[in-house]
Amino acid sequence: MTTTREDGGRLVPKDSWSLLGSRYLSDHRIFQIRHDLYRFEPAGVEREFVVIESPDWVNVVPLTEDGQVVLIRQYRHGIRAVSLEIPGGIIDPNESPQAAALRELSEETGYAAERVRMLGRVRPNPAVQNNYQYMFLAEGCRRRSAPHPDPFEQIEVVVRPADEIPELVRREEICHSLAINALAYAGLVKAFS
Repeated sequence: MTTTREDGGRLVPKDSWSLLGSRYLSDHRIFQIRHDLYRFEPAGVEREFVVIESPDWVNVVPLTEDGQVVLIRQYRHGIRAVSLEIPGGIIDPNESPQAAALRELSEETGYAAERVRMLGRVRPNPAVQNNYQYMFLAEGCRRRSAPHPDPFEQIEVVVRPADEIPELVRREEICHSLAINALAYAGLVKAFS
């Protein structure tokens, strides 16, 4: 059974995919790789898919009372380069997204917020990942202590005026898509033409 959208496009119902089997290929510190085998009906064609199972994570847009954004600069192994971005990290087991946001803010920057609110959540890449990214705005941020990041993180705290953020994105100094997504949710970045 295939349904049709109002725009004439076809929708594929969920029951067109039959899960035939699933097994884990590898287990890493921050994710597991799972192999799924599906049959697509009505053609009866089988196809393998790889899924990255990861805990949910948070990103925090920290704003000071005087309109500064608290950023971090750290080495990212995927690009083998230093990246300018916002604080964030994995939500620990039995930890709320908001508690994780405040913890990551403190650990990575030494800042604390007077007010925090969730901006939203998205699925980073549902084609291959199963987790959520929660985005928070932390307002009234003040430095309370020295940062205390994880042992394998070397983080430099960088503070920039909020009105400079779009240019940092435009110049690709901020290039982490999930950081840009959270900055957009906070209203600091708009679509570029």
